[in-house]
Amino acid sequence: MGSKWRKMKLALGFNTCVHIPRDLDDSPSAAAARFSDVTSPSVVSPASAGYYSSSTPTTPSSSSALRLPKSPKGTCAICLNTMKPGQGHAIFTAECSHSFHFHCITSNVKHGNQICPVCRAKWKEIPFHSPAFNGYHDMAQINPVTARDDAWTTVMRRIPSPQGDSVRPIPSLYHVPEPAIFDDDEALDQQNSVTCHKNEADHDEIMNRIEIKTYPEVSSVPMSSSHDNFAVLIHLKAPQAATKQSNVGNNGETTPNSRASVDLVTVLDVSGSMGGTKIALLKRAMGFVIQNLGPSDRLSVIAFSSTARRIFPLRLMTDTGRQQALQAVNSLAANGGTNIAEGLRKGAKVFTECRSKNPVCSIILLSDGQDTYTVNSRPSVGADYQSLVPNSIHRNNGAGLQIPVHAFGFGSDHDSTSMHSISEISGGTFSFIEAEDVIQDAFAQCIGGLLSVVVQELQVEVACIHPSLQLNSVKAGSYQTTLSGNARMASISVGDLYADEERDFLVTVNVPADMSSHEMSLLLVKGLYRDPITKEMVFLEENSEVKIHRADSGGVQEVSIQVDRQRNRLRVAEAIAEARIAAERGNLSTAVSVLDSCHKALSETVSAKAGDRLCAALSAELKEMQERMSTQRVYEQSGRAYVLSGLSSHSWQRATARGDSTDSTSLVQAYQTPSMVDMVTRSQTMILGAPTQHRRVLRPAKSFPERQSQRGH
Repeated sequence: MGSKWRKMKLALGFNTCVHIPRDLDDSPSAAAARFSDVTSPSVVSPASAGYYSSSTPTTPSSSSALRLPKSPKGTCAICLNTMKPGQGHAIFTAECSHSFHFHCITSNVKHGNQICPVCRAKWKEIPFHSPAFNGYHDMAQINPVTARDDAWTTVMRRIPSPQGDSVRPIPSLYHVPEPAIFDDDEALDQQNSVTCHKNEADHDEIMNRIEIKTYPEVSSVPMSSSHDNFAVLIHLKAPQAATKQSNVGNNGETTPNSRASVDLVTVLDVSGSMGGTKIALLKRAMGFVIQNLGPSDRLSVIAFSSTARRIFPLRLMTDTGRQQALQAVNSLAANGGTNIAEGLRKGAKVFTECRSKNPVCSIILLSDGQDTYTVNSRPSVGADYQSLVPNSIHRNNGAGLQIPVHAFGFGSDHDSTSMHSISEISGGTFSFIEAEDVIQDAFAQCIGGLLSVVVQELQVEVACIHPSLQLNSVKAGSYQTTLSGNARMASISVGDLYADEERDFLVTVNVPADMSSHEMSLLLVKGLYRDPITKEMVFLEENSEVKIHRADSGGVQEVSIQVDRQRNRLRVAEAIAEARIAAERGNLSTAVSVLDSCHKALSETVSAKAGDRLCAALSAELKEMQERMSTQRVYEQSGRAYVLSGLSSHSWQRATARGDSTDSTSLVQAYQTPSMVDMVTRSQTMILGAPTQHRRVLRPAKSFPERQSQRGH
């Protein structure tokens, strides 16, 4: 029967599939056989759209297009009603990966709409009802169905491409043509620099200067007393994002130069373990990234398994560029081993050999496994992972490109130690994606930051003013710090800042007794950075001088709550690092004890007693980590990755995806910026302006209590 049906389709000229949902009385085996018959030979290209009956769950093939409904809790972007299994409604998933009720989308396209209502991508294939389909009665004889199935009898109609061959199907990974030298990047639009000069006045209005504040530990020290390890907090806050955001695919009405343009290379694991749902979710997440890049941004895609291949060159994300990128991503198929080093080598090669670069350059790396070609040792604290990262993107390499790798460990089987090391070596962050359906939100948070860079190459300098002072320590996490001038000067290389992002550095000095004056100048803080829009170097407008009062007699001094809360943050980060070392040695009881002791000490601090929200977040984080170190099995499955993503977040003071939460209402997200929150919200709603009651809410990390969604510091 299947053979007759295939011949009938060919005779009618249909080159995509006709799907009949299973009748409720059908047996699963009969339904499976029938589904196989009607879908076997009919997919035209890897970018073909797919659809499902919500009463007949299926598993997408790793080599096919993305055919996964958003989630059981998803909403149809047209009628805003939920799409749930068992309701008898077919769900259509387009080639751009967005899902709708089938009757909604067919009603939409029959009026001539051939673009996605969500992301505005131009479809090459559209669904439509076929009530006049003459073959229906013959088809009914082959597979008897009820009359109600006629409503879902559909065909997919191919839309002629206006670009001709410009969006032709992309071959499989091992057959993608790849030049020896990657100098075929699409030229940057020269209009950018012209527009930049034209809009300089507007830019000056939008681009506020970096905010810099200093806080001494106490405001007064008795003249007759000395104070060792006196702490001074240096607080920096980046300017706000431009009011008019750059065109990001979904809204074509904005100024192309209100933010720095981005060159993004995604290095994606397509090994055998990424098959099925994983690769389908990866394609959907990449579709979101592609649709939210602007026409002045460029994207390249590297796929790796046993080897690596550049499946998409560095191209501008214009309408045509997006279509080509979506098609390339949808061609991905899972097979082979895991060669992370080769994937990164190809990713770095895109940047080392391209003819031009946008102001912001970054690599996103995703893997669900362990590199079986370069690193042979089991995950450990002392293993050397330098060989995984090309020398050209090492952050401490003076001649390097300064290309951070933002690494995403997917699932419970990835090598979190190597992924964390890769991010540290290159100057990027490490995120742990525990729940499969959070991958898109994790990517959204990352690009929300990358698309809002307002400061580059920031250098902060600290100099002692009083002749008796020396710097004891400069606590700056993973940021490179240099002491000079007999420890009287220090320089902190901060690098890029996202809009509204904050940085806190704690400096300590020994304050001597001094009877000569009632005021003492301790430090001078100044800075220099590059404006990514104008490319000009900018000095911080106001140098910040730190002074304290020298009182005649002693008295009880109130400790600055700003200094105390940052001490707590550093104390927690140090405790996490110490606990991790103990856990890697198999001594989980010691690890838990370290975290518990830190938790108790934290609760006794000034800022904790004052109800500081950062301290509440730190306290909840310590409890969460104790739970994830409860047994060796739990630690191996999720604890190690959760701890490392936390260390990455604290050391860079930048938000990472951790566990199954990128939710701004989770206390774990102390470093999220408004731009990140906006992009994650866009990912969760999938349509701009959707009512909040239809928003998919992510689960917060286990121990983290509910709280109001207002942002803390």
